[in-house]
Amino acid sequence: MKTGKVYFFAIIVLQLLFQACGPSYDEQRRLNRQERQRLAREDSAAFKVAVLPTIDCLPIFVAKYHNLYDTAKVDLRLKAFSAQMDCDTALMNARVEAGVTDLVRAERMQKLGTGLYYLSATGAYWQLIGNRQSRIKQLKQLDDKMMAMTRYSVTDMLGDMAVDSVKLTDERVFRVQINDVRLRLKMLENNEMDAMWLPEPQATRARMLRHNVIADSRKMNVASGAIVVRKTIYDDKTRKPQIEAFVNAYNAAVDSIAKFGVQHYGNLVAKYCAVDEKTVAKLPKDLKFKHMAPPEERDIEQAKKYIH
Repeated sequence: MKTGKVYFFAIIVLQLLFQACGPSYDEQRRLNRQERQRLAREDSAAFKVAVLPTIDCLPIFVAKYHNLYDTAKVDLRLKAFSAQMDCDTALMNARVEAGVTDLVRAERMQKLGTGLYYLSATGAYWQLIGNRQSRIKQLKQLDDKMMAMTRYSVTDMLGDMAVDSVKLTDERVFRVQINDVRLRLKMLENNEMDAMWLPEPQATRARMLRHNVIADSRKMNVASGAIVVRKTIYDDKTRKPQIEAFVNAYNAAVDSIAKFGVQHYGNLVAKYCAVDEKTVAKLPKDLKFKHMAPPEERDIEQAKKYIH
């Protein structure tokens, strides 16, 4: 009995000692709150870039993964999204400083009141893929078929151009808004959609599955990929060193990709774009990336005319 009492009191003493040594509940809450506030301040001061699971973002992935930027000047953070609309919402709600988008989406955002500066064009392109199960090999076969796209985006504009080129009426081609590019590809794989606009590397995956390319934005003379910065950020002198560091890092990544090739960074393509190694291996050999330079005025006007 005495042994049991001694054991019981020993436990009580140990508990009291642990409580005395460790922070109280209120103290722990205060520390957690301070940590959250510190992290929030760091995130607010960082240069956050909204990215998509597409190959035109590769220089940004390379710059971040290989720390090609001056960490003393910029805390570069990537915010990944699967849908253009989510990417753009982050820009419009000031949750990121910059983002990858297309000119049609950018002009739409500006029309809605979000000031943007065109930091650079990208080499993004889109292919209209016809489902082989639907036996779509030509644009005219889109009659009475479903086409996946994103409203108020370059895929919306390209869809109009494709339909008009074969004199189909809008009512004869059913536009289905599928914003998530990975979900769009999955619907093609499951034969749930007749046709869809896909960027790289998703277009490569579709071609590997023997679906048909029936239109290509490059042949339609449409160049719409863009990297934008919120105007308030671009005009902020304290942010200038961040933007310069980001541009330098991007250009260094472009040089590295040109030197070693896209396949050298296949692990980053697989990781950020959620595709397998076989798809990465089949990417077009002529993929090129250029140093940052603003989009051509002709391309901006084309997008602006479509939106307005």
